[in-house]
Amino acid sequence: MKPPARIYLVGAHATGKTTLARWVRDRYGLPMISEVARGVLAEMEAQLESLRTNLQLVNKYQAQVFERQLEMEARATVDATERGTAFVSDRAFCNLAYAAHHSTILSEVMEDPRLARYMQSVRTGIVFYLRPHKELVVPDGTRAGLEWEEVVRIDGMVKLLLEMFAVPYVPVDCLPMQERVRCVERVLSIAGLKPRGADKTYLTSPGLVIEPLASRQATSPHGDGAGLVSPDQARGNGSHSSNGGAPSGSPLSEVSGS
Repeated sequence: MKPPARIYLVGAHATGKTTLARWVRDRYGLPMISEVARGVLAEMEAQLESLRTNLQLVNKYQAQVFERQLEMEARATVDATERGTAFVSDRAFCNLAYAAHHSTILSEVMEDPRLARYMQSVRTGIVFYLRPHKELVVPDGTRAGLEWEEVVRIDGMVKLLLEMFAVPYVPVDCLPMQERVRCVERVLSIAGLKPRGADKTYLTSPGLVIEPLASRQATSPHGDGAGLVSPDQARGNGSHSSNGGAPSGSPLSEVSGS
């Protein structure tokens, strides 16, 4: 199976898309397209408060976010093709859900032929649809609408777009990062994408030998540091006598032999 050229994480804001996309980037050594909306906002020198009240500014902002996403993905696709690899993005068409909720340009975007071509390219990738959890809705000072009801509304619009354009997707409903990672790992493995490098070893003493419990109790009834021996000790250095497991020449062996 040919590995995918595109990996998307879609959903509402405050669902952990960027966190999981960064993990995919680092784990598989892929380039990542970060959220373009904040960059556009900074270039426009606009504030969130003004976007809530100035409809003309909102329309301009949403239009630029849409076109910038297309531009960034087109560039990433060329680079990925040259390298024979994929790219990961923590957004796709998600801004259209916000355009529907906050602007008046959605009908214009829907009639744009670039949208149909773009959604066709999205269908050729792997799309993970991250579902919302209240625990993740934490204000960060830069995003608007960080209220649970708003997140749920955007989530519903994202799902509507997925179904409307017949985009195959993998729902990610779990909250713990470990479970999310296992889900993504399995899907990408089936798709033929391999992690970068070998698995990391976290154990610091892989050569350490653990003594059997009976020997541990005989040598250290209080359990202070008992049970851990080095490989050299396990091969015979510091061997024990038959006197209850005590080393020869110790006070305990002298008493038991008297």
